Amino acid sequence: MNILKQLEKGIISQSAEETQEIARQLAAQVPVDHILTLRGDLGAGKTTFVKGLAEAWDIKEVITSPTYTLYTIYEGTRQLLHMDAYRMDNADAMENLMIDEFLKSPFCLAMEWPEKVEDWLPENAWHLYLEITPEHHHKLRLVC
Repeated sequence: MNILKQLEKGIISQSAEETQEIARQLAAQVPVDHILTLRGDLGAGKTTFVKGLAEAWDIKEVITSPTYTLYTIYEGTRQLLHMDAYRMDNADAMENLMIDEFLKSPFCLAMEWPEKVEDWLPENAWHLYLEITPEHHHKLRLVC
C-alpha cells in the first residue's frame, strides 16, 4: 500500500525518526506548488514532520519551529515555506503577509495552526492531522 493510502487510514508513529520517515515518503507524493496543513496540539509532531519533508527535498538547513518568525523559507530541490499561523488573526492577515510574492515553484507551504486562517486556504490543500495517542505514540492521518 502506498503512503497516501496508509496516511488516509492513519499511521501510528512510535518515534520522531518514524515520523520523519513517513514525511520523507510523503514528500514525493505532494503535488508541486501545494499547501499542506499540519493540525495538532503542541508536541504532536508538526515540526518533526516538516523536518522529514525538508530532508526529502535536500534542504540542508536546520528546521526549527517558526513560532516567533511566522514563517521560514528553505531552499532545496523544492522550496519549503514553513509557517506557523497561530498568531494570525484571520485570513486577511495572510493577504497582508504577501506570501505568494515569496513562493518559487516548485514549492510546498507547510502550515502549522491553519485553523486561524481557514478562509484563506484553497480547497485542494491537504490536511495532515497529528495527535498523541493514550500510549504516547503519534497518530498521523491525511485528508486530501
